[in-house]
Amino acid sequence: MDQFHDIRPYNDDEVAGVLQNLVNTPDFIDTIVGFKFTKWPQWTRGFLAMVVKHVLQKEVRKINDVHAFQTQVADYMERMIKTTTSNVEYRGIEKLAKNEGYLFLSNHRDIAMDPAFVNYGLYLNGLDTVRIAIGDNLLRRPFVSDLMRLNKSFIVKRSVNGVREMMAAFGQLSDYITHSLTQEHCNIWIAQKEGRAKDGLDQTDPAIIKMFYMSQKKQKVAFPDAMQNLKIVPVSISYEYDPCAFDKARELHEKSTTGSYQKAEFEDIDSIRKGIVGRKGKVIVTFGDVIDHNCATPDEMVAEVDRQIIGSYAIQSTNSAAQKVLNGEPSGDSVFDEYMATCPAELRETVLRMYANPLIQKQERGL
Repeated sequence: MDQFHDIRPYNDDEVAGVLQNLVNTPDFIDTIVGFKFTKWPQWTRGFLAMVVKHVLQKEVRKINDVHAFQTQVADYMERMIKTTTSNVEYRGIEKLAKNEGYLFLSNHRDIAMDPAFVNYGLYLNGLDTVRIAIGDNLLRRPFVSDLMRLNKSFIVKRSVNGVREMMAAFGQLSDYITHSLTQEHCNIWIAQKEGRAKDGLDQTDPAIIKMFYMSQKKQKVAFPDAMQNLKIVPVSISYEYDPCAFDKARELHEKSTTGSYQKAEFEDIDSIRKGIVGRKGKVIVTFGDVIDHNCATPDEMVAEVDRQIIGSYAIQSTNSAAQKVLNGEPSGDSVFDEYMATCPAELRETVLRMYANPLIQKQERGL
């Protein structure tokens, strides 16, 4: 029996059937039409849906396994990079060995693009792409779940109720991650904490480390040995411009002024769309060192992950400019000034702090 059947990515022999189901799903087709033809009049949507479905039916006939699907994704990535970034740079990737399974523990800025940029760097350098941890809160529409699982995503059950159910879900997740790394030697990508760091402060949640340990703890493996078995590599992703910055600031502002924030039904899907098509400027992905020295406790592991992620975060022009403005100085960056001129006045300080915080965090730690 497949103990991971409800959370794992799709296998090669499942790809063709899932794709056929997708192209026959009206919600999926309608979403693509809305995504690609935003400015077209409503009365054209029916015709466009027929065209999109016909084109996709031809495309999916060529895709019979996960590698073929990800090759198609790579083509879209190349086009996206050309239109939304000024440059993408990878640092430290030369330290990674082929045919080795790493647990990439990453800071988190963008729902879809963070693992996508990591994946693209691995793909370009002839390394295996990652299995991506994704929360079930993002999978409210069934076709999104199918798309993610086709792209080697596995599901983190965040919506389970009750302590027993939650512990069972975390135990299954820990077993799956450990199995993927130690038995199948596959790469894994997971964020250092639940949700994006909307304020620009990167901090690892100790609960993530404790979840990693659950599987090996049952086998009586000592904590330092268990962590070494997972080959954890901290990853730091830096965007010159965040396409969702104003939306994140609006959420933070509303929470600070009213005490709460209620997401719209498909707000996360809209964030994914903005992250893909929005302006990003320069993107820098830095792979840290495998944590192979003895971290005796989860807190020691958290400290080391944070040290590497914050220390290797590539400071962009926008980070420096934002800090200057907060200090009452001219930014010295006319492009950033034009960008901030489009920011709603009530969100201005929140956005500036969001951009300045990675630099402030480094300075406070002397990194």
